[in-house]
Amino acid sequence: MSPSKDKEKLDAIRQIGEAISSDLILKDILGLIVQVTAKVMNSNICSLMLIDEQKKELVLKATQSIDQAYNNKPPVKLGEGIAGKVALENKPRQILDVTTDPLYKNKEIAKKCGLRSLLCVPLRAHGKVIGVINNYTLDPHKFSRSEIATLIAIASQAGLVISNTNLKTEVNKAKEELQDRKTIEKAKWLIVQQHKISEAEAFKLMQRESMNKRKPLKEIAEAVILVAEMNKE
Repeated sequence: MSPSKDKEKLDAIRQIGEAISSDLILKDILGLIVQVTAKVMNSNICSLMLIDEQKKELVLKATQSIDQAYNNKPPVKLGEGIAGKVALENKPRQILDVTTDPLYKNKEIAKKCGLRSLLCVPLRAHGKVIGVINNYTLDPHKFSRSEIATLIAIASQAGLVISNTNLKTEVNKAKEELQDRKTIEKAKWLIVQQHKISEAEAFKLMQRESMNKRKPLKEIAEAVILVAEMNKE
């Protein structure tokens, strides 16, 4: 690999790595990954698919393609097609011509988009496969060891970024849920003190109000707290 290509590879890995400490949401991070990867790999289409654990399939989550035929491609079951086998076997695969390869699932889409060669590598995080990155060219192309190593390195960094972003999202969600419970508890005690009723009765009162007004329980609790604070003034 030439020095300029080495620099591009390192810059790509750095850009993706910096997303860990950014305020970008997952959708934007996935978009960044495919854009950077397409540039470094000279891809005509680069796409990223993540595993839906419940359905056991790969779902297209990001691509820099503007071709709707490709962007609307259906999910792929684990173990099926090229991407499904790469995810299940945890091994990269390259295909010289996706329009004739017996394993490739979406030949008609590939023909519409003019796609020919494919390099697909697994996305891993903490030893677990979470998806794949697909790298397509329009002309027949045998990917070199250097190109394969580059995509593997990018995928390795991308997998960690995606995993950490999901973890941050889960932590933030847990914090929000904890804060909601605290708000509901505070409102419940205010009702208990005001109406001299039990905690269970106070909670049922808020639940009934939530159902009648078709508003989340948290909003009812916030209203109770606001009224109590206004009455203090």
